[in-house]
Amino acid sequence: MVKSQQAGLLARRISVLKGLLVLANFLRESILKLLVLLVALSPLSLLHAQNATAPTASQDPESVDQIWQKASSKYDSQRAALLKDVDTADHQGPFRPDWESLQKYEAPEWYRDAKFGIFIHWGVYSVPAFGNEWYPRLMYIDGSAEYKHHIATYGTQDKFGYKDFIPMFKADNFDPAAWAELFKKAGAKYVVPVAEHHDGFAMYDSRLSDWTVAKMGPHRDTTGDLAKAVRAAGLHFGLSSHRVEHNFFLGPGRTIPSDVNDPQYAMLYGPAHNWLMAPQGVPLNDDFTYVSSAWANDWLARSAELIEKYHPDIVYFDWWIGQASIRPNLTRFAAFYYNSSLKYGDHVGVINFKDYAMQDHSGVLDIERGQLGDLRSLTWQTDTSVSNKSWGYIKEDTFKSPEFIVHQLIDIVSKNGNLLLNIGPRSDGTIPEEVQRVLLDVGSWLDVNGEAIYGTRPWRIYGEGPTKAASGSFHDTDPATYKPEDFRFTTKG
Repeated sequence: MVKSQQAGLLARRISVLKGLLVLANFLRESILKLLVLLVALSPLSLLHAQNATAPTASQDPESVDQIWQKASSKYDSQRAALLKDVDTADHQGPFRPDWESLQKYEAPEWYRDAKFGIFIHWGVYSVPAFGNEWYPRLMYIDGSAEYKHHIATYGTQDKFGYKDFIPMFKADNFDPAAWAELFKKAGAKYVVPVAEHHDGFAMYDSRLSDWTVAKMGPHRDTTGDLAKAVRAAGLHFGLSSHRVEHNFFLGPGRTIPSDVNDPQYAMLYGPAHNWLMAPQGVPLNDDFTYVSSAWANDWLARSAELIEKYHPDIVYFDWWIGQASIRPNLTRFAAFYYNSSLKYGDHVGVINFKDYAMQDHSGVLDIERGQLGDLRSLTWQTDTSVSNKSWGYIKEDTFKSPEFIVHQLIDIVSKNGNLLLNIGPRSDGTIPEEVQRVLLDVGSWLDVNGEAIYGTRPWRIYGEGPTKAASGSFHDTDPATYKPEDFRFTTKG
């Protein structure tokens, strides 16, 4: 009896001790959580959080660049492997990385025959759909319309930055086969989507960045899917890269409290240097913006990755490849791409360049939102957009008429050029109905009159009549008005 009572007493004591231990653990965890909260709310922690987004424009360029380099260092081995591939290919083909060798280039016949292609600006910037596709930069410029709109709609840039649009970019209705069918009906012979715009978000499955469409947003390689659909439709597939301009594109974010200043987002926002623009009329190779060798090599590696992954028939570059710090790597890329294209297919690739970025005969000159006033012996290209205000989708855009586009196509082709016509899909992957109507109307005209466009070559003179198109860039919203007495000539055979 005594032993039974003692056993019961011992059991109760053990139960009480267990309860006390549970209570002690609960109190311990509660105290730790309270301490964490107090530390987080301490002036020092709050100051640290504020400092992460505080303006950093006064920092020297090299220090800023080191922050980006550190953030990107996790991909150093992949980058080095791609650069090695470039150097190997540069010595295993007919082209070498120098202008003398590259000037032996000739545009392939398929491209000279094609005459008409589709350009696509589609990315995270189509989520705000305001202003134009430079929203990622302009939203950080104090006083701009985009800056004011952003704060009124989403909040301040230190609380809601450009990165916060990425989860909203879902591309739920993206149908690459339907896109390809539309482009074919429009009469296009090649399609060139933007693989990466100035915003730094890769619209392809890159192994050099965490910030890609395959890892975030739609979680889908939209570029790869489109490439398959375009080629299945019998069209040529190209790519556009605007990566090199990302060096300075988010620079305004360093002048205000914003997430651009936070090192944890440096891989997305890049160095974000101050863009020291050259004076009017001064060549780009006298641009004074800071460009590190690390950035130039990263650009080369990313460009090479696009070639190895997608084997594009065309590579379009925006203007900044003419920057003095980039030009040595430009010749390396050109030799790599031309040699690789001959390895992957039966024709050499096409590089579209602007202004004086490349030597004559080494690639295909492109003129943005304009054209040439006279016939050119070398093949060239105009790129313009169906839309007038923005290359990417915005809600309040206006559009060119099918008649305008047909007239421009005729004039360009008569002068030995091609037309690359841009569209801007919505963030959900749908193409605006007005844009579709314009494309289909152009296609209907080409169905009837394509014999005078496709596969043609220029005649001795490009045309006759009183109307002359202005030569140069950025005047496509003030076009020439053609009259019945205006004629344009092409020839075959």
